[in-house]
Amino acid sequence: MPRALPVPPADPPDGGDGVRGIGAGLVILVGGALVAVSAEKPAELILRNGKVLTMDAARPEAAALAISGDRVVAVGTDEEVGKLRGPATHVVDLGGKTAMPGFIDGHAHLVGIGDARIALDLRGAKSWDEVVSRVAAAVKKARPGEWILGRGWHQKDWASPPEPNVEGFPLHASLSAASPANPVFLSHASGHAAFANAAALKRGGVGRDTKPPAGGEILKDAAGEPTGLLRETAEELVDAALRADLAKRTPAEVTADLDRRIDLAVEECLRKGVTTLHDAGSPLDVVARYRQRAEAGTLGIRVYAMLSASNEELEKHAARVRVVGAGKNHLTVRAIKRLADGALGSRGAWLLAPYADAPGTGLNTYPMKDLERTAELAVASGYQLGVHAIGDRANREVLDVYERVLARHPKKDLRFRIEHAQHLDPIDVPRFAKLPVLAMMQGIHCPSDAPFVVARLGEKRAREGAYAWRQVLDAGARIGNGTDAPVEDVDPIASLHASVTRQPRTGAAFFPEQRMTRMEALRSYTVANAYAAFEEDLKGTLAPGKLADVIVLSKDLATIPATEIPSTRVLATIVGGKVAFDGGL
Repeated sequence: MPRALPVPPADPPDGGDGVRGIGAGLVILVGGALVAVSAEKPAELILRNGKVLTMDAARPEAAALAISGDRVVAVGTDEEVGKLRGPATHVVDLGGKTAMPGFIDGHAHLVGIGDARIALDLRGAKSWDEVVSRVAAAVKKARPGEWILGRGWHQKDWASPPEPNVEGFPLHASLSAASPANPVFLSHASGHAAFANAAALKRGGVGRDTKPPAGGEILKDAAGEPTGLLRETAEELVDAALRADLAKRTPAEVTADLDRRIDLAVEECLRKGVTTLHDAGSPLDVVARYRQRAEAGTLGIRVYAMLSASNEELEKHAARVRVVGAGKNHLTVRAIKRLADGALGSRGAWLLAPYADAPGTGLNTYPMKDLERTAELAVASGYQLGVHAIGDRANREVLDVYERVLARHPKKDLRFRIEHAQHLDPIDVPRFAKLPVLAMMQGIHCPSDAPFVVARLGEKRAREGAYAWRQVLDAGARIGNGTDAPVEDVDPIASLHASVTRQPRTGAAFFPEQRMTRMEALRSYTVANAYAAFEEDLKGTLAPGKLADVIVLSKDLATIPATEIPSTRVLATIVGGKVAFDGGL
C-alpha cells in the first residue's frame, strides 16, 4: 500500500517545476515521488470499459482511469477505479475504445498553423499555372494594393517544371501579370523560401543590383534579373515591407488578429488530439500574448515556447520572460530557437558536399560563433537551446558547438536539441547519445520529402543518413516527434504512420530499414516529447499525479495493422480533465 503523508502547505515554486497539489487530501508516494490525491471527494470524471494505453512502464495498460481537477488520480481495472465514483461523477463508457496520453507535438509553429488557415492555400497545386490561377482568383476578391499571402506550394508536386525556369523554379512574369497592383508573397511548403511578384519585389526594394543578406539568396535569371524566388534570409527583404504595412494597424487590431490565429490553431490541434505543442520559435510579443491568455485561462492547449530573439534581446529580456507552468501549466517559456541552415527541398540545407542536382552546398543562416554565444546565454539564463539543422554540415557544426558548451558545463542538465536532424553523416550519429543531444525529428517529413531527397543527395548519401531514425535510436539517443506544422498537417496520426512505414503516397517505402517500431513511434509523441521539455513528471504518461491530458481514439494505435493507422480518428481530446474536443465519443 502507498504510504499517506500530510498535504504540503503550498505548490512548488516557479509555477510548475514539480507536481502540484489537487486540493486538500492525501499525498502518496508513487515510485518515490510525492503525488497529491484528494481523499475528500469522489473523482470528477471516470473513463471505463476501454483500453488505457498509459505509456507508463509500471503499468502499461489498464481498463479505466479517474480524474479529479486537472490530474489523473487512479488508473486500473473498472472495479478499482469504480471505487472513486460518486453521485456527481461523470462516467464515460469507452465501449472498448482506446485512451492514451494526449499527443505532444515536439516541433510546430502555433501561430503559423493559424496563418495557414487564413492564407491562400496552395497545397496540392499540380503546376505553377495552377498556383497563378489560385492567386488570380484571390486578387478578384482583394482590395487594390492589399497583400495576397499564400503558403504551401512545392515544385515536387508539379507534373512538370514550369517554362521558363531557373533551377526548376518559375519566373515571376505570369504571377505579376495576374496581380499587377497587389503585392503577392507565397511561402514555399518548407517555409524556407518564398516567391514574390513584381509589386512585392518593388515594395521590398529587390532589383538586379540588390545584394542578399548573409544566409540568403535572390535567385536570378540569365539576364541577372530576380526571378521572384527568395531563399532563407532573403525573404526578409519583402517581409520587412509586409511588416511595415501591418504596423499601421492599431494595437487592438494587432491583438485581435493574433488572437484569431491562435484560436484557429488551437482548434486545429484539439481536433487532431494535440494537447501540448512545442512552439518552435516565436518573438517576444507573441510569447507575451501566450502568457496573457494562459493566465486568463483562454489558451486552450499547453504550449512549450521557444523564443526567437536576438542575443541582444535575450541579454535584456530572457530572465523576465522565462516562466515554467504559467496558467495552470498551460505555458512554459524556457527555450531558445535558432536556425543553422535552410531546407533540403529549396536547396538551402547546409551540406558537407555539393548537391547532386545543383552546384553549391546550401546556406548557413546563422554564424556558429553567434550560436555559441546563444548557447552560453541559454545556460546562464536557465534556458534550453533548440537549433534547426537539416543538412549534414549544419548538424555537424551544431554538434560541435554543443560539444564545446557542454564540456564547459558538465554537471548541468541542459537537454540541448537539434530540430529536424534530417540528413546526418554516419560519423555524427553516435554523438547525439554521447553528448547527449535530443534529436527532434518529424516523421511526416520523410515520406513527404522522399520524391526529391535522392535527387538532392544522391543514392548513397540518402541511404546512409537521410531521416536516419533507426540509426539514431540504436545509438542510444532520444527522438522526439512532431509535424513542423504548418509545413505539414499538425496531425500526429499521419506522422506516426510515416514513422513506422516511411511510405510515400506513391512508390516504395523510403529506405524502410530506418523505420521506428510501433512503441518507439508512440513514445516519440508522448514520453520523449515530455522529456524534451523537462516535463516528464507532468505529462507523457497516464499515472496518478500526472496532468489529465487524454485522448480517446477509434482504434488502438499500438496493435492495429499499419495500413489502418491513417483511418484512426480522434473521438475526444481532454485537457486538464476537461473535454476540449468532442469528436463523437
